[in-house]
Amino acid sequence: MTRGGRDTNREDGPERKCIVTGEVQPKNGLVRFVAGPDGRIVPDLAGKLPGRGLYVSADRAALEKAVKKGLFSRAAKQPVQVPDGLADLLEQMLARRVIDLISLARKSGEAIAGYEKVKAMLQMEEASVLIQAEDGSGRGKTKLSTPYGGRYIGWLTADELGAAFGRQTVIHAALGSGGLVPRIVEEAMRLKGLRVAPEPMDAKAARGGETRRKG
Repeated sequence: MTRGGRDTNREDGPERKCIVTGEVQPKNGLVRFVAGPDGRIVPDLAGKLPGRGLYVSADRAALEKAVKKGLFSRAAKQPVQVPDGLADLLEQMLARRVIDLISLARKSGEAIAGYEKVKAMLQMEEASVLIQAEDGSGRGKTKLSTPYGGRYIGWLTADELGAAFGRQTVIHAALGSGGLVPRIVEEAMRLKGLRVAPEPMDAKAARGGETRRKG
């Protein structure tokens, strides 16, 4: 950012200032909000809504602080209304966005699911991203490794991954190196900051076993 406060464009993309932390960082690590005509704060994930953008780090704690401290009104320089449960709403929106992108990647042949298919793709060094359900069995997930120089996404649920692949649940998936992959990784990283991780399946099973033994 320049001394006059204007946003700058760096090699890693345009930068904006978080209204909570005051830090200037690439836009892909922030969430843009705008105040609608009715003064209501609206998340603008695509960054295309008209109006002055109010940027918050893609982090649940930062967003909750913005709501609690009235920082949206301060940044907008006018009274605004913040929807109840904004952090949860934003998490749901980001999750839906990631699911839809993975679904598009599947249809274009850039995404595959299933342990054996993912294992084969990794062995052939054709995968750039390994995706595993957060609530999947830890024992099963350790059998696959993140591709060398690649990325790992491990905070979607089995149900969410299933929705992306048109199945009930999916534990293991992988992405190639097509044009949609960078967008998927970017949106998934924003989701990570808003997500409260669910409990793994093996932990649930262990707890269930303890309950049965106590009974």
